[in-house]
Amino acid sequence: MSKKYEVTIGIPVYNVEKYIRLSLDSALAQTFQSIEFLFCDDCGTDSSIDIIKEYQQNHPRGKDIRIVHQPQNLGIGAARNRMMDEANGRYFYSLDADDSIAPNAIELLWNAAQEHQADLVYGSYERVFIEDDKEVGRKQFPYPFRVFTDPDIYADYVYHWGVQGMNWNYILSMDVVRRYNLRATEVGHGYGEDFTFTIDLPTYITRAVLLPDITYHYYNRDVNKPKKKKILSRKYLNRAIDAIAQKKRRSELLGKRYYSKRISILMMFDCSFACEMVGRRDEFDEPFSNREVRDMMWHPMTFWEIVTAKSGRFHNVLYWTFGVVPPFLCAWLLKPMIVRYGVYKR
Repeated sequence: MSKKYEVTIGIPVYNVEKYIRLSLDSALAQTFQSIEFLFCDDCGTDSSIDIIKEYQQNHPRGKDIRIVHQPQNLGIGAARNRMMDEANGRYFYSLDADDSIAPNAIELLWNAAQEHQADLVYGSYERVFIEDDKEVGRKQFPYPFRVFTDPDIYADYVYHWGVQGMNWNYILSMDVVRRYNLRATEVGHGYGEDFTFTIDLPTYITRAVLLPDITYHYYNRDVNKPKKKKILSRKYLNRAIDAIAQKKRRSELLGKRYYSKRISILMMFDCSFACEMVGRRDEFDEPFSNREVRDMMWHPMTFWEIVTAKSGRFHNVLYWTFGVVPPFLCAWLLKPMIVRYGVYKR
């Protein structure tokens, strides 16, 4: 029988040998004791897994380290699903293999979950900017302390005021994961896999807590260095588009106080995809046509529903327009948005 834990820290691993010790050391230094350290080997080609096995053999908490192996490289979404399937903890916490957490991160989040009987607890985080392996700055993103105990109130807050769209720095009850069969979208190659999970997570949560404590350190490495031009995959972007389309079709949320604002956020994500499709048209292995771009921007609300909604009217009218004008006009209207989203032909 598998050992039970209060929290599973899930860490997907793919070619991170340069950073994995940072992540490992911070996870294993946790003041909270009942933690399973679950690593998903996504079939990288470096020595990341060997480093984890070294800790597994030699660290005092090595007995709590477990490694599961994917049959082939399947991407971050599939890795997170595998870890949630395998987790032996009552709560799940996701940590990227190139980031780190504060020593008391899990203790703070778990204590808040117990005190407020919460299914979800977020800590605050900071970005650490790295250039040429040297830290050049930090920026903190603290949340106000908030406790949510009523249905829909947490979702309404998130869609109007926002929390991070990334899949880390919160503990989530595995009872909720299993009750609603929550899954990460298996997109591949970084097209919104975190967002497609976190965007609908609030709709399943009644009791949640936001903490002002900085518990996560998110490392931005060499973000200002020019990226090498590469061929973009139409296949992976189509998977992300399909995932957003499924979420736009969640008609059971129609009538919720947050519905129109949630839709405007989904449409904003679609708009960022459209900017990629137009602004980098010649970088895809198979370019998207103007019609495909226009058809992707379909809006699930009628014009009347948009203009009578309590929030999100301006942006929803704009996004609705993109989906109904002729294809060539849609591409033309996207040009200012392409500049806004930082999408340029390179």
